[in-house]
Amino acid sequence: MGIRLGAIADDFTGATDLANNLVRAGMRVVQLIDVPEDGGPENGGHGIVGDADAVVIALKSRTVPVAEAVDASLRALAWLRGAGAEQIYFKYCSTFDSTPAGNIGPVAEALMDALGTDFTVATPAFPDNGRTVFKGHLFVGDVLLSESGMRDHPLTPMTDSNLVDVLGAQTTRPVGLIDHTVLAAGADAVRARIDELRSGGAAFAIADAVSNDDLVRLGEAVRELPLVTAGSGLAIGLPANWGLQPSTAAAQLPPASGRQAIVSGSVSVATNGQVRAFLAGGRPAFSVDPLRIAAGADVAGEALAFADAHLADGPVLIYSTEAPDAVRGVQSRLGAAEAGELVERTLAEVARGLVARGVRQLVVAGGETSGAVVRALGVTGLRIGPQIDPGVPWCAATLPDGSPLHLALKSGNFGAPDFFTAAFALLEKS
Repeated sequence: MGIRLGAIADDFTGATDLANNLVRAGMRVVQLIDVPEDGGPENGGHGIVGDADAVVIALKSRTVPVAEAVDASLRALAWLRGAGAEQIYFKYCSTFDSTPAGNIGPVAEALMDALGTDFTVATPAFPDNGRTVFKGHLFVGDVLLSESGMRDHPLTPMTDSNLVDVLGAQTTRPVGLIDHTVLAAGADAVRARIDELRSGGAAFAIADAVSNDDLVRLGEAVRELPLVTAGSGLAIGLPANWGLQPSTAAAQLPPASGRQAIVSGSVSVATNGQVRAFLAGGRPAFSVDPLRIAAGADVAGEALAFADAHLADGPVLIYSTEAPDAVRGVQSRLGAAEAGELVERTLAEVARGLVARGVRQLVVAGGETSGAVVRALGVTGLRIGPQIDPGVPWCAATLPDGSPLHLALKSGNFGAPDFFTAAFALLEKS
């Protein structure tokens, strides 16, 4: 039997976020890093897929040029269809990270064209993490998206909370709304609203969701759609369409061992708080300065020398996490793209060095950082395990030399303040 659900995620932490919710709902899930070069499981390729019910392909396409994002997404779609995927899920961030040029709209339209479908839904709602959609407007906790910390995002500042308008600016097709009153009336009412929007010429529908129950009803209603687009929240409503129910067996991983470390490149409010909490606990941490990297200092070497002195005593944090004003100051001197790339390359080198020093339990914070790290380590696939915090699971990988590695790839916006220490405590317990 081929896989039931094939997912395309536009960054690495978003992919694990989605996979985590699928596992919680009963699916056995494998996450692949980029599109595999082999022929796929139907031709005996990429054996890590094994008995998975769902495969999530993690791309790094959120902020690349539109044409690159579309090309990568279509290659992922071709691989998943070749593997037998019955439905495709395009996953983006729960804060709808994008610009007026894309990449959410252009990628979604390209996938629709390739699948020969004229309609899909869109909702970044994830109530477990405080992301809700009401009357088409996205809320982060108790505030509108445009009033949240995302308004200061260095690459995709979100200054409009009206998702009908945000998506409409990125697409050539009309965008409608399935509001909360329709969701509350059940799956049949949602299907009727979809038919109404379709007949009126809409190709997309932003769907409200203020609770998990809304997402479950939406998941049932979109059973027959070839393509769904969403954050990770909709995942809780899909496995039941194949008769699957929540099970702890879906999240089982091999036992963990080895040293522990955290690599953080996120500049989000949540990650800043997690770094502060780790420092307040008296744990060893090394701050990576982008300006010193740009000046030619061997910052990666300094970080690894620091780690050498502390790894034997427990988790070590290597971080480049600053408040928005500090980030803007660095970007004004180096440029936003150059500053980000310098930090990513350095932290990826640090992660490679940490693994060489026996780290086998590694937490990585930040989507772009996670992408750089898994590529640097040569990781090609992950088996998804137990949830640490909403949206963030532990995963098991095999390094190129055959040794095991447990990874937690955390979106910058996710996790409680004690996330870094709680992650290792959970892995030890499980």
